Formats: sequence, C-alpha cells, structure tokens
Amino acid sequence: MNVKHKSVIEAFDIYNDLSRKGYVESDKLQLYLADDEIRNLLEDFINKVECEAVVAGEKLYMIPRTKLSPFHVDNNYLKKTYLGTKATNADLYLLYFATIIFIGEFYDSYHSQEATRNFLPLDEWVEKVNERINTFRDHPEEKLKQWEQEYAFHWTAIINKWEAMDDLKETAKKQAGNTISRLSFLDTAKRFLIDQEIVEEIGNGELTLTEKAKTIVQRFFMEAGYNQDILSFIYSVDLTEKEE
Repeated sequence: MNVKHKSVIEAFDIYNDLSRKGYVESDKLQLYLADDEIRNLLEDFINKVECEAVVAGEKLYMIPRTKLSPFHVDNNYLKKTYLGTKATNADLYLLYFATIIFIGEFYDSYHSQEATRNFLPLDEWVEKVNERINTFRDHPEEKLKQWEQEYAFHWTAIINKWEAMDDLKETAKKQAGNTISRLSFLDTAKRFLIDQEIVEEIGNGELTLTEKAKTIVQRFFMEAGYNQDILSFIYSVDLTEKEE
C-alpha cells in the first residue's frame, strides 16, 4: 500500500490533537471527512489505542472502546477529580448507575433508538434513581447476590450507598456540593458528565444530552456486546417480580 508522506503527517497531526483534548473540529474535521487516505490512516492510529472515531455535530471525537485504552477514564482519576480521596468503589458503582438512569430517561428506558425528551431536571433525576434503586432494594439479599454474579454489578453496594445519603428536601442550588446528600452526589455526577461533554446545563436545574452523547448512545449503548444486557436488566427488574 503506497501512502503519501503528507497524508501520514496530516493524519498523525489530527491524531495528536485527538490524544491531547479528545476532539478536533473545523478544518481537521473536514479533512477527515473529505480525504479517504487520511481518514483510513487516522482510524488505524485510533484503533491501535483501542478507540473509535465518532463524528457528532461539528466535532470528531476519539472514544475509548475498552478499558485497555490508555484514554479510558480510570477509577483513580474519577475518585481524585470528582468523588474525593475517601471515595470507595461503592461511589463509583453509584456514579455509573446514576449515569445509566440519566441517559435512560431520554431513551424511554432504552426502548427507543431516538431521544424522546429534551431535558431532565436535576431533582427528577434524583427521583428516577431512587425509583430504580427501590426496585432492587425490595428483593431478597440472596437474589441480589445472584444478580451480582450474573451481571458483575454490585447492587448491594449501590443500595447501601444511596440509603446512607441524606434525603433532605432542599433545592439543588443550596444542596450542591455542600453535604453528603443524594442531590449533592448527582450534582457531582452532573459535573463529571458536563466535563466529558455528555451533558449540557440549560438553566433552572435542567440538563440535556449533547450531540456527542446521542451519537455514543446510538453507536454503543444500544449494541449487543456493549451495555445492552445490563441496560435491559436494570429496567426489567420490577416490584411485581419480587420473590416471596
């Protein structure tokens, strides 16, 4: 395969920018879209680091495909940057669970391929997380342990962490970041999702998905082999299914 030296340099220049900030736009996006040789070279570079190229809106993103990618956001970074040095794995499980619930509210509990609502208020996010956790809490511990083995997801830790938080009926503005409460925890989750360009804040405590998030959901979340099994399971557990 004969490849022009100029194409290699231009592809690597785009890759270099992607590796530093996670996205490119403007001329570099257009170059990726218009030049087959550069696009193929760039995607080869990206694949070598277990990532995929994703175009969303006016940007080209490099999205980690697996935990093996050096660009994957690891647990230590999450604890240090968002959850605090005293955070435990239970905080990480709850962060992931809350993110699943947030996105699920836009996609009719993952039954729709397209977003079915425009925004989600922070206080409603708290309510939806609480509803889902309650469906698990009312099952016997033996059942939870069985599900933990089947899905490698620590339901008991999530329930206990959520239950330990204060459930004060204060506004999100007053609560945010000041106390260990459900609102403050989801405010932290919101900050993480905003930093990752998954969520945008549109005022009055209302949150919406970005174009990047919508593209990722359609390309990864709905695909078997990624998160489909766990997503389906979380929304299939219902109080009517409790064991007697």
